[in-house]
Amino acid sequence: MPKQSHFNFDFFMSMSTLPESMNPSWLANSFTTYILLKKGVSQHEAESKITTLSKKYVGAQLQQAIHLSFDQFQSKGNYFSLLLMPLTDIHLKSNRDSELGANGSVQYVYIFSAIGLFILLIACVNFINLSTARSASRAREVGIRKVLGSKRLNLVIQFLSESFLITVVSIIIAVLTAWALLPLFNQLAGKELAITAQLLVWLLPVLSLFVVLISLLAGVYPAFLLSGFKPVTALKGKLATGSGGRGMRSFLVVFQFSISIFLIIGTLVIYNQLSYIRTKNIGYNRNQVFTIQNVAALMGNATVFKNEMKKIPGVIDATLTGYLPTESYRMSGTAYQTPVIDQRNAVSTEYWPVDEGYIPTLGMQLILGRNFSERMLTDSAAVIVNESAARQLGSNPIGKPIYRLADLRTQRMFKYTVIGVVKDFNFSSLRENITPVCLILSPNPGALSIRIHTANTTAVIGQLQRKWKSFSPGEQLDYSFMDQNFEASYRSEQRVGSISLTFTTLAIVIACLGLFGLAAYSAEQRNKEIGIRKVLGASVSAIVKMLSADFIKLVVISILIAAPLAWWAMHSWLQGFAYRQEIHWWVVVLAGLISTLIAFFTISFQSVKAAIGRPAESLRSE
Repeated sequence: MPKQSHFNFDFFMSMSTLPESMNPSWLANSFTTYILLKKGVSQHEAESKITTLSKKYVGAQLQQAIHLSFDQFQSKGNYFSLLLMPLTDIHLKSNRDSELGANGSVQYVYIFSAIGLFILLIACVNFINLSTARSASRAREVGIRKVLGSKRLNLVIQFLSESFLITVVSIIIAVLTAWALLPLFNQLAGKELAITAQLLVWLLPVLSLFVVLISLLAGVYPAFLLSGFKPVTALKGKLATGSGGRGMRSFLVVFQFSISIFLIIGTLVIYNQLSYIRTKNIGYNRNQVFTIQNVAALMGNATVFKNEMKKIPGVIDATLTGYLPTESYRMSGTAYQTPVIDQRNAVSTEYWPVDEGYIPTLGMQLILGRNFSERMLTDSAAVIVNESAARQLGSNPIGKPIYRLADLRTQRMFKYTVIGVVKDFNFSSLRENITPVCLILSPNPGALSIRIHTANTTAVIGQLQRKWKSFSPGEQLDYSFMDQNFEASYRSEQRVGSISLTFTTLAIVIACLGLFGLAAYSAEQRNKEIGIRKVLGASVSAIVKMLSADFIKLVVISILIAAPLAWWAMHSWLQGFAYRQEIHWWVVVLAGLISTLIAFFTISFQSVKAAIGRPAESLRSE
């Protein structure tokens, strides 16, 4: 299987050998089903036939279970649907639970493609800016060529050819740089990209198209501007002030710094949200919890192994279950407040089989009632609910019964008694609200989680490994820390933050390169003015202020343009999180301050250089 596939396996086994495959319930959702459509059959056609089929069988089971027909079920605001997802859309476009692999997001592909395009536009803007700023230095060349008979079309072709050659050289350098930095990018983005013959088949035509488009984008305006000079004016040196295109240059400076400030604000908001995720009280303590994943390999010795682990010095407590807040084990169901199936008193919930060590090991907080006790045999019919479930069951659910469907065919119900309420904890991503959970006392050897002392981590892990070998000498110990598993669930946001920081740095550096060139040219054009001001007693700081003022004004305008756009974009991004930090005013202020300081230091280098020059050097020809 390709490494990029979401479908990975170690071996296949026959579905027909599993008892679950004989389950006639259409209301179950235990399996991922792949369907190969015949050629010419559209997704819409297949879904319509599946809907007809599901109505036939689901309707009959709904009638049996809750005494409602399919239409009556839907008319009350419920829904049951079987929808198809094209295999090639799963990774980037699926937002469904329980996918076989970690999904990406097509939204981020669009965002970073747009950012890459904007950075490319900044580079084109710099080329246009510097070309038009240097127009005076090429004015005499244009004048002489026109006097010697060159037509304007020939000059346009010449300047576009120069832009084309610069772009070709840039593309070659970019391809070589990308090839050299590909391992670093793979590490940053968590991908396994490689340059292959299959990639080159479409990459080379795309690069060729880029060469043409970028050459035209960056070269058309300078080409038509330079080729439009009148020979007499150009040869008399009337263009020496370099004032032509000043408005366009100002617009382009505002454009590129608006993009840079937008990216700075976006990066600050992303890192602020990531910091919030790391520090938020999520209802359990994930630090120093060591999870062994493959405890099921011990068969009936899993409980014995847990008790042996608890004897190791440095181990505080242990719990045996795969239903952990950082894992994907889920068992959805319904809790009824009466022994009769009635959706009016039903609570959609999850049932998690745990043991008596679950709450203390994970550092959860009981706010009402008590924990499970292995000494109380009646706890096999007890349940601990979270706050979200308690709110739907009543103000104080302690001692109240809840019922769970045990057999759909006979409608037999299993009765639980609520003995405790645990403080809400985030078991899904912070993108989602906390939903009802019922903890039941039941064996589940899916994983063993152990809380250990901070100071003894290395020694305790060594003892755990030795104990594991004594129980299962032929099995590799598969373990991880719960805080690492938690971080992994937000790896996409962390990568977004890292990539955003890289893009922002690139955008700022490229924008500052252009600003540096313009500042140098501006200082050169005002060389004699600076000399006269110095002779008349102007200080270095006054000259620096004079030369910097125009550019700083443009940066301030960029802040005013970029700030509301960045706020809107990042506000939309944050809406994907149920728990989020709002965008603080200081984020916009800090972004504006950073961009202003960067621009000022970029300009100041050239301004100070011009201000400390000797006036005699610039005025001796006057």
